[in-house]
Amino acid sequence: MTLEETISAIRPGDPTAQDAARRWWDRLAKPLGSLGQLEDAITKIAALTGDPDVRLDKRMLFVACADNGVVCQGVSQSDESVTRAVTRALGQGTSTVNYLAAQANCTVIPVDIGVKDLDFTDGVLPRKCKNGTDDCSAGPAMTRAECTQAIETGIALALEAKAQGADILLTGEMGIGNTTTACAVASVLLGSDPAALVGRGSGLSNAAFLKKIQVLHKAVARNHPDPADPVGVLASVGGLDLAALCGLCLGGAFVRLPVLLDGFIADAAALCAVRLCPAAGDALLASHVSAEPGAKAILEGLGLSAPLCAGLRLGEGSGAVMALPLLDMALAVYHSGHTFGALGIDAYTPQH
Repeated sequence: MTLEETISAIRPGDPTAQDAARRWWDRLAKPLGSLGQLEDAITKIAALTGDPDVRLDKRMLFVACADNGVVCQGVSQSDESVTRAVTRALGQGTSTVNYLAAQANCTVIPVDIGVKDLDFTDGVLPRKCKNGTDDCSAGPAMTRAECTQAIETGIALALEAKAQGADILLTGEMGIGNTTTACAVASVLLGSDPAALVGRGSGLSNAAFLKKIQVLHKAVARNHPDPADPVGVLASVGGLDLAALCGLCLGGAFVRLPVLLDGFIADAAALCAVRLCPAAGDALLASHVSAEPGAKAILEGLGLSAPLCAGLRLGEGSGAVMALPLLDMALAVYHSGHTFGALGIDAYTPQH
């Protein structure tokens, strides 16, 4: 499906199913709302799917892998070879998130959306739209057509997952330099100075961190992206991984699958999706508050709160995977039948 077709077909969540899920929570033998954000997450999923019988049995983590030309400006302590190496490890099942996902019964699907000079690699979906982006501090990172192709690739991944019986999608990424591109995108969409959002990524010296801030200012000033045009923002200062994850969020909303976001970079991509189609926000769940300085601002821009605040900054979808066991525990209670009636006690009632 095209981007325009997807956006026009996305609908808000079903309030009837949402109310039914909330009423079921309130019948369970515990103080009302006492599982907090976890209750809200299950209720939101019920609204999205239109069914209060929420199941999250088949989980699929898509890790969008791509290189960013802005790395040539010294914004990361690593070079593009690390993107290739980690992408291969993801395909082989030996990267960090693979071990985490094995504990959460989650399938990891790395996607080459733009890893520079990466040939076919076992275990990695070949969906390359461009051989890495251009340096966004010298001009647009990619053309609008390339960006749209990457977004539509993400939409297609969501449709494929739905056809394979997925119950929930998770977003992850791998790409050296992508804290820079995510910060640039978020600063434009939020109307913020990049310096207020930027962090040290995987680790920078003081001098390199100051250089990163200068590069961000230069990229935004040179491209002058319009915040009312999220595709244009992604094309000018973003990355292929961000574009693909934006598409995955839109595709998830279209096929009525919840999308569990990872941290700073995935959240910036989700912000693009919501700016393109506000109703897509009904499909989105936050997993954690990244250690990156701009993480809270982006989550606020999305209107989301996250259950984990553990200083995570690994990427690869690791935070999203770590949140799955919390949802599993919430569902164990939700499906328990442990109601006030079963215990023969009076139910709690709202107090005003």
